[in-house]
Amino acid sequence: MKIAMLVSGGVDSSVALRLLQEQGHDVTAFYLKIWLEDELAFMGTCPWEEDLAYVRQVCDQAQVQLEVVSLQKEYWEHVVTYTIAEIKKGNTPNPDVLCNSRIKFGFFCDYLARYHEKFDKIASGHYAQVYDQNGITHLACAPDPIKDQTYFLSYLKQEQLSKIIFPIGHLNKAQVREQAQRFDLPNKERKDSQGICFLGKISFRDFIAHHLGEKPGRLVEYETGATVGEHKGFWFYTIGQRQGIGLAGGPWYVVAKEINSNTVFISRHYHDTDKDRRHFTVNHCNWITHRQPTLRSCRIKLRHGAMFHEATLLYNNDDTIAVTLATQDQGIASGQFAVFYDGTTCLGSGTICQIL
Repeated sequence: MKIAMLVSGGVDSSVALRLLQEQGHDVTAFYLKIWLEDELAFMGTCPWEEDLAYVRQVCDQAQVQLEVVSLQKEYWEHVVTYTIAEIKKGNTPNPDVLCNSRIKFGFFCDYLARYHEKFDKIASGHYAQVYDQNGITHLACAPDPIKDQTYFLSYLKQEQLSKIIFPIGHLNKAQVREQAQRFDLPNKERKDSQGICFLGKISFRDFIAHHLGEKPGRLVEYETGATVGEHKGFWFYTIGQRQGIGLAGGPWYVVAKEINSNTVFISRHYHDTDKDRRHFTVNHCNWITHRQPTLRSCRIKLRHGAMFHEATLLYNNDDTIAVTLATQDQGIASGQFAVFYDGTTCLGSGTICQIL
């Protein structure tokens, strides 16, 4: 097949590229430049340059054509502005979910259609799998539960997913590292990247401070109403957060935020039964098959990682879904994506809008 391979400079996408090439496919590599150079200039770094240098080495070694595509404007308008607006409202968004649906498999697909001859598939180095059943493409978990990235891919539409392949989706991380050694990749020893894709080594806190600034407010003990400290803005905190509170006598956890008064409520008794958190509603749902499931129970992820919750669902007339988890999760926060699974098949996701 003729395949457009998304490369990032990391080991995963580099191994995926070489596997496709080894299988005899006609591969063209594409690096999406979404780093916000002007926005991050205040940090004095150009984090994309190191990535692109590795990409060029990998493509040169494989003798694969490389094209750099700038989608910085699109990323800013459709991912970053959303992220900042949600945080300003007190929510906890996940920019990487929108990066996949709107940028990597959204605007990039539009770019290919406009400037290139038809590609049979688009490939990436995600840990996920796809399978077809009765003419419908489904998204399935990777066998590596720690690396599985279906959470980040859950907002893809059927039209997008049907064009995608994940060459390393059937492998675990150790096997990918073995393949990197076998191919003697220039980045075979490179560590995995962490954090949000457009920030790289820049801390999310510094990025938010740059855009929203600081606004001193009270840290209030949830049980007593006593002011026990001061914070620099509610937007630096999310429900369930433990790190960064900076008070002795803890551990302290963030349990609530009051936006209008810029108050952050914290507790040393976060896991007590009176703070049971297992009920919430979800809206703005995306179903990968375009069909709302009829399941009354399923598995749910509230964040990237190996942890699933068993849950029961109640479909409301206002297109919201009331969710009850079998076990509590102290990190439920409005704005998070809740991702629904039937076994290992990812059904889609929605945004947590209300915690009950």
